[in-house]
Amino acid sequence: MFENLQEKLQRAFKTLRGQATLTEENIQEALREIRLALLEADVNFKVVKQLIDQIQAKAVGQEVLTALSPGEQVIKIVRDEMVAVLGKDTAKLKFASQPPTVVLMAGLQGSGKTTTSGKLASWLKNGGHRPLLVSVDVYRPAARQQLKVVADAIKANIYEGEVTEANTATVERLVKEARREAVNSGSDVLIVDTAGRLHIDDQLMEEMQSLKRLLNPSEILFVADAMTGQDAVRSADEFHKKLTLTGVVLTKMDGDARGGAALSIRQVTGQPIKFIGVGEKYDAIEPFHPDRIVSRILGMGDILSLIEKAEQKIDRKKAEEMASRALAGDGFSLEDFRDQLRQVKKMGSIQSLMGMLPSIGPFSGLQKAADKVDEKQINRVEAIINSMTAHERNHHEVINGSRRKRIARGSGTTVQEVNNLLRQYAQMRKMFKDMGKPSFARRLAGMKMPRGF
Repeated sequence: MFENLQEKLQRAFKTLRGQATLTEENIQEALREIRLALLEADVNFKVVKQLIDQIQAKAVGQEVLTALSPGEQVIKIVRDEMVAVLGKDTAKLKFASQPPTVVLMAGLQGSGKTTTSGKLASWLKNGGHRPLLVSVDVYRPAARQQLKVVADAIKANIYEGEVTEANTATVERLVKEARREAVNSGSDVLIVDTAGRLHIDDQLMEEMQSLKRLLNPSEILFVADAMTGQDAVRSADEFHKKLTLTGVVLTKMDGDARGGAALSIRQVTGQPIKFIGVGEKYDAIEPFHPDRIVSRILGMGDILSLIEKAEQKIDRKKAEEMASRALAGDGFSLEDFRDQLRQVKKMGSIQSLMGMLPSIGPFSGLQKAADKVDEKQINRVEAIINSMTAHERNHHEVINGSRRKRIARGSGTTVQEVNNLLRQYAQMRKMFKDMGKPSFARRLAGMKMPRGF
């Protein structure tokens, strides 16, 4: 979602190349570009002004460090100030000293509150907690059923209760019963999915304040749709004034939003972004790391998040076994190739993975190439390999013309696609074989890496 902002900032930094020091004159043009880039990304104008003033105060007149060019010095200053705006440290959930910890989910209708409640429960389950979900949205038809569907999908506990009337008294009764159920069932976190409205009104706020008094929640998280830009920031500010939020969850961060909400919401509300939604699946939620997001915005990538995603999704033992066979020479079979494709698919889309790599230096072409990747092609490749017999997958050399026709028919593809896959597979085998040779290690050791690596 930060591609346009990233591109404009890179253009701004280019204007400073070739300068020996940072002066009032040579930095003004870059600051104008940065200001325009931020405003076009829908960042709050007060936040932009504050950010630009701080960058200018630190950059003008500062001597360039011996190892850095002026452009790189400005990037460092911009990075530091943007991290300060987003919050230097990763904000963590607060847990009550006496369980259950109550997490109250707030937000407007359509922001993704119910789905986010389920995602948060899934994230907590993976962290060893025992969450209990409850929906107190007794006004919207099927709202409570929607949370039940989510809970069933992630295999989380849910308290349903009975609803006879759609009013605040029913809501208060439900939360009391749910907390009692959490204690009795040994659940250490109670996630309360509240009712939303199309806009902020007195009835909504009175009910939320009543729930706050009843539950004394450890966390009141505002769920905001990043696609709505400054509307999300204004709504979060209004909720904070009435409820005193403890954090924000930004949804739809994998969409084509301009990113202004992410860069504005903490500065306007004073409350940190704690989680971001990065996809439709129930495991597509991540803690918000300000430094990593800023690195991604500035084109430096987010290698740490990529590594964490790989550690969570990839079977390490299986990957190590495949790598040792591949580097040994002839051990990399089509069966191994299929397994690797499946492991990559678990991590998410190719575009999202490439988006975590730096867009500058030796990786600059990868993100552009990722835009051209047809995600469905991976499914077609897997279908082709699935249409082979076990013997063919482990002994590709036996796949002659007639077998290729059969494989194409069985996978719903063409003979040409089967030929392309086998050709690419042969190239990959050769590459792995070369990597396993001692001569390759010697060549790698003698290579000069790009500056900055």
